[in-house]
Amino acid sequence: MPRPSPTEWGSIYAGFEAPLSRFDCGQYCAPFNDGEPVCCSTSNSIPVVFVEEWDYLQSQGDLWHVFEPRNKHEEGLRDELVEECLLVECKGYQHCERENRSLSCRAFPFYPYITQEWEFIGLAYYWYYKDRCWVISNLQIVDETYLQQFIKTYEDLFDRMPDEKATFRDYSATARRVFSRWKRTIPLLHRDGGYYKVSPKTGRLRRTTAEQFPKHGPFVVEFEPVTA
Repeated sequence: MPRPSPTEWGSIYAGFEAPLSRFDCGQYCAPFNDGEPVCCSTSNSIPVVFVEEWDYLQSQGDLWHVFEPRNKHEEGLRDELVEECLLVECKGYQHCERENRSLSCRAFPFYPYITQEWEFIGLAYYWYYKDRCWVISNLQIVDETYLQQFIKTYEDLFDRMPDEKATFRDYSATARRVFSRWKRTIPLLHRDGGYYKVSPKTGRLRRTTAEQFPKHGPFVVEFEPVTA
């Protein structure tokens, strides 16, 4: 099947509209990030979009613009991208148009976890953000509808963009190497709705509870989330 066209990205977005949780998670990380949610700040995470996705977003208004690197590190991130992708930046969380969030915005802080055998078994998080993203320390808040829409969206993309599945298989392999060095298991939100610990050396899954996953950074303090 061909890659999704710009016009098809509207349907892709429509299939992945569910909020990550019923809590406003940004209110918990923002106090530690100069008042700005971590996932909405390019000082922490720069969204990557496909060129067809970018064409669709441009057709929807002026929320987004191409990201201009501010230092050598960001120039390196841009230069490492394949031709089919580019770095972008929005006007800021104060101007967010939820229907026009990029796919990377909707998925953050998770990526599709792919086993060595090419099986897409669930969601793992980008460990780089573990000390900054409140969600990573509170995986129990992830909504089931969000989980299923995430899985369905990426399954459909993998059918049409096999290279993207290979990219995440490679990233999952990197995660196993990193967590193996740390002598820690990989937290996984399984596609069946359960919580698992993944052995980075063997890939073995062990059922657990969200409460048993570690907390990080300023989020080690227990407190009850509140609705927005």
